Amino acid sequence: MLKRILLGLVVVCGIGAAALAEEPKSGGVVNVVIQPEPPSLMVGLVQNGPTQMIAGNIYEGLLRYSPKLEPLPGLAESWTVSEDGKVYAFHLRKGVSWHDGKPFTSADVLFSIDFLKQTHPRARGNLAQLEKVEAPDDYTVVFTLQQPFGPFLGIFEVGSLPMIPKHIYEGTDYKTNPANNTPVGTGPFMFKEWQKGSFIHLVKNPNYYIAGKPYIDEIYWHVIPDAAARSVAFETGKVDVLPGGSVENFDVPRLSKLKNVCVTGNGWEFFSPQSWLWLNNRSGPTANKKFRQAVMFAIDRNFAKDVIWNGLGKVATGPSASSIKYYTADVPKYDYDPAKAKALLKEAGYNGEKVRLLPLPYGETWQRWAEAVKQNLQDAGINVEMVATDVPGWNQKVSDWDYDIAFTYLYQYGDPALGVGRNYISSQIANGSPFNNVEGYSNPEIDKLFTDGAVALPDSKRGEIYDKAQKILVDDAPVAWLLELQFPTITRCNVKNLVTTAIGVND
Repeated sequence: MLKRILLGLVVVCGIGAAALAEEPKSGGVVNVVIQPEPPSLMVGLVQNGPTQMIAGNIYEGLLRYSPKLEPLPGLAESWTVSEDGKVYAFHLRKGVSWHDGKPFTSADVLFSIDFLKQTHPRARGNLAQLEKVEAPDDYTVVFTLQQPFGPFLGIFEVGSLPMIPKHIYEGTDYKTNPANNTPVGTGPFMFKEWQKGSFIHLVKNPNYYIAGKPYIDEIYWHVIPDAAARSVAFETGKVDVLPGGSVENFDVPRLSKLKNVCVTGNGWEFFSPQSWLWLNNRSGPTANKKFRQAVMFAIDRNFAKDVIWNGLGKVATGPSASSIKYYTADVPKYDYDPAKAKALLKEAGYNGEKVRLLPLPYGETWQRWAEAVKQNLQDAGINVEMVATDVPGWNQKVSDWDYDIAFTYLYQYGDPALGVGRNYISSQIANGSPFNNVEGYSNPEIDKLFTDGAVALPDSKRGEIYDKAQKILVDDAPVAWLLELQFPTITRCNVKNLVTTAIGVND
């Protein structure tokens, strides 16, 4: 039985000013659920949600971000931007060391940029405007861009641009380096042990550069495959923290009412997770724009929000979540209208061809949602076949474009140039990734708008460009947008200050 001491680490909750004013206590163990088990903790090579959640405590980026997405110091303590918006100088903290004791310097930053250009698709896209990066001394790094790139200060979060130790990876095969199994970062916690299928154990970094932190001695991330068992583990006290999405939505109200339990929806501002249905634009009925519009009218998204997600979310209006910069609601509307859906199917010449629907295998909530969507589509006259998979199978089918309609949700990273455009521009159509333009949508006008929007000045010009792009995309309906998701984090109330930045438990 793992030792468990509740201590000072989270959250927004209703426990009174006196309790919130308590001095934090050093020491102890926190037990957290991680679901599903990550394939790796080397966040420079793997960027799925569970990897980022754990690895964000081991590795760090140059910056952190406030809930309002304002840049905050990370491994860089300060930075300056030239008047023309092309030169960014970062001044690194001194006295920072890797977990193995080696010093962190600007050489590691230069190496990390080169590393991530080869291994990290999102980082590669974020750095597309980079002309050169230089290190005039051990604690200064200067990025020079080919042209201004509006969201550049938003790319330095740990999951987007993690710092990688040069002394461990230089001259090696990155994918087979033994250090991938025992990750070394600069973060507040160090890797200790991984018992596959059971737990991942992190321990306090005694040499962390922020004096007195972290307060916690150890974190155990528990792998509990069954959703009901995860809820029971929290109820019985085996775990102290349920990160967003780790229990079924229908269990959230019950768990929230337990004694000494706090709930917060904070900590997802940077990600702004949005769900939709990939609609295969390449072939079959879903290649027809009118059919895709019919799908939008056929789905009762308010039912999904209110019943399946217990009100935890917001109906999506298009490609950008309402929390993303330059969002507009002034786009074509798709209210639930089965009659309109049937009329569009007739215009599309749909003849009853079978359409394969691929649920997201992330638990009962997603399965129920898939069943509801299947019923909606069938009510509109679409012949639907459900294709069940496990997580690896889902990844394989989506990556190989072996589907007609497939559930997904993706992060948006605060700016359309970082997390939205990648899903719709034709240069991101590539086999092998479930995180790009999987639907195969291609529109030269959209390509140009996202290219121009990334580099336009001033911000008002960017807003005009993205406004136009959203209107075109919503009319074309390359995917069927569903909900802006909310994932509540559930904790013991005496675990405090867990969620302090825009990436929450990931930091």
